[in-house]
Amino acid sequence: MALDTTQRGVLHGMAQGMSVAVMLLVIGAWADPFSLVSHEAMSARLAVAVGASAAPALCLMVAVGRLASHRFFHAGDIEGSGLSAGSARARLLQALLQNTLEQAVLALVAYALWASVMPSSWLSVVPLAALAFVVGRLLFFAGYARGAPARALGFTLCFYTSALMLVASAVAQVAALWA
Repeated sequence: MALDTTQRGVLHGMAQGMSVAVMLLVIGAWADPFSLVSHEAMSARLAVAVGASAAPALCLMVAVGRLASHRFFHAGDIEGSGLSAGSARARLLQALLQNTLEQAVLALVAYALWASVMPSSWLSVVPLAALAFVVGRLLFFAGYARGAPARALGFTLCFYTSALMLVASAVAQVAALWA
């Protein structure tokens, strides 16, 4: 199957995002750049996850705020998407909000699961993932209106980092049950 220009652009962004996600997990796990190895107690480990969760929550807050602000200052959109068709700008901001909510849910679960089941020497992955989330959202927001290739890297920085953390944590949990 031959890919068109848009698909090739998205594939390029996906490859970049996956490369960065893998690199973040490897660096966080083996280099422990934030020196979190001493966080052995579950409360300390979860504190790392909760602290890192501020990043996705703040991104979600910005997405909600952007749409709310737009609706307030544009009479045609003030009733909300449930009561009006919405302008093109309101629909774009709604799409950004929806995707940010989806990504934030995955990230929050990934951070908590990783902090709970992975070795404490690997805890630096969590704040690195939070940083990737913020950078990913900024790139996604900036590129969204320019099409799928322009937003692919931003999407994948968030998604692949969380997905790899979820899969690795689940595998570690299953392995621990059978050990």
